Amino acid sequence: MISWELDADSYTNCNCAYGCPCQFNALPTYGNCEAIHSMEIKTGHFGDVNLDGLRAVSTFRWPGPIHEGGGKAFTIIDERANEAQRKALLTILSGQETDPGATIWNVFSATYDEVMEPAFLPIDIEIDIAARKSSVSVEGYIKASGTPILNPVSGEEHQAQIQLNNGFEYSVAEMGAGTATATGPIPLDLVDSYGQFNKIHINNHGVIKH
Repeated sequence: MISWELDADSYTNCNCAYGCPCQFNALPTYGNCEAIHSMEIKTGHFGDVNLDGLRAVSTFRWPGPIHEGGGKAFTIIDERANEAQRKALLTILSGQETDPGATIWNVFSATYDEVMEPAFLPIDIEIDIAARKSSVSVEGYIKASGTPILNPVSGEEHQAQIQLNNGFEYSVAEMGAGTATATGPIPLDLVDSYGQFNKIHINNHGVIKH
């Protein structure tokens, strides 16, 4: 197995209500799952291939709960990545070179019926985990934003976290609200739904705990 590690800032927006039942082994809010996942790698490597500073955005759709399968996935890789970096990122994001069940990408890979050909495009990402704010843009494909949850009475920002001691994506995630549109192979239209802001510090064997 090729040794790899990523330390990235990540923002995810799905169609579920705030909190997302999937985080608690419950069924999705509306019975199906549609999502956008984005990350900006602060430091990373795949073997001797440096991945520092690269970005990736994926869109997903499942007709029912994720574990029942039938999923579709489409990934956009930072156009700045060279051929070796593109291959490395696609290997990680397809769940390869990973212990079985150790990462979100390995788990998800078992649920896909179709994986679209990737695209290599400019990706603009700004993620502030502590502030629970983000913007993700891929011209012609994706426009997404994340904000804090607002108290419906006072209008003040509401802060909540999810802690997963044995998670396969993160240990702690900040909860927020997300809105996104996506065209291309998997069109999406998400409005004021689940937003997740978190570090992804992960390797072949799973989440690296601090």
